[in-house]
Amino acid sequence: MLKLSKNLYPYKWSIVMTILFVFLQSLANLYLPTLMSDIVDTGIVKGDISYILLMGAYMLLVTLIAGGFTILANYLSAKVASGFGRDIRNRMFKHVESFSLHEFDEVGTASLITRSTNDISQVEQVFLMILKLMIMAPLMCIGGIIMSFYNDAKLSLVLVITIPVIIGTILLIARHGMPLFKVIQKKWIN
Repeated sequence: MLKLSKNLYPYKWSIVMTILFVFLQSLANLYLPTLMSDIVDTGIVKGDISYILLMGAYMLLVTLIAGGFTILANYLSAKVASGFGRDIRNRMFKHVESFSLHEFDEVGTASLITRSTNDISQVEQVFLMILKLMIMAPLMCIGGIIMSFYNDAKLSLVLVITIPVIIGTILLIARHGMPLFKVIQKKWIN
């Protein structure tokens, strides 16, 4: 994977903008619970309907802005992943053109088709997930921890227990899932 990541260089600005939009989306999503608590604490407790409506409209605006950032991030990450896949396919095609007939027989047509379609599509999907999910998850986690400590330090100690459990579960699933993924990839080739 790391060897392939050097092919992302032509898309560096799109990647930077995707990360920026994911960051802004995460901030907007983290701001919504604060607005909701403000509605409850100020609007509902005091019975101020106009304040509730104003803050509700503000929440709607923040949601629409977060949706816009989501659309932009998804568009750019899909553009990067598809361009990356196209570039890899082109490089692979140029490499395969240099094969002799003996090498074609040795590798096999089915294997070449699988590698140029399925394998590259899998790599595309991994980079797409990295650009969208693996960037957003740490940002949301860090932002959520900061917001929880800011709002109630004692209650946020629950995170001290739950976060290691969640991380351990993810690592356990990944540890058992990777060998299965490799088995599936080998079966695709045969």
